Amino acid sequence: QVQLVESGGGLVQTGGSLRLSCAASGRTFSTYSMGWFRQAPGKEREFVAAISRTTGTTYYADPVKGRFTISRDNAKNTVYLQMNSLKPEDTAVYYCAADQIPGFQVARGNLEIWGQGTLVTVSS
Repeated sequence: QVQLVESGGGLVQTGGSLRLSCAASGRTFSTYSMGWFRQAPGKEREFVAAISRTTGTTYYADPVKGRFTISRDNAKNTVYLQMNSLKPEDTAVYYCAADQIPGFQVARGNLEIWGQGTLVTVSS
């Protein structure tokens, strides 16, 4: 079974950039669709972005479209989230998740495997 470890979070000013990484263990990474979710203080967890396991098709939540880019490197068992033009409202714990489902189903949120999260703080 795949295990996930996120990294790359930190403190950044408004307008800045960060790249999150999610490293997966196991030899079946390419069979998993991957997603990024976030949870801000006092709010429910929300979908951010997903990438499918077969075609690499990407999906984004409206608040991050045009600013965030999800990508994957199956040779490195890693999925990335490049975050540009960051805003204070992007402040949250960001979680990586995986499941052997079609990419368009990732946004539903009920994925099988989750990482522990990495904190992103955007200062105004």
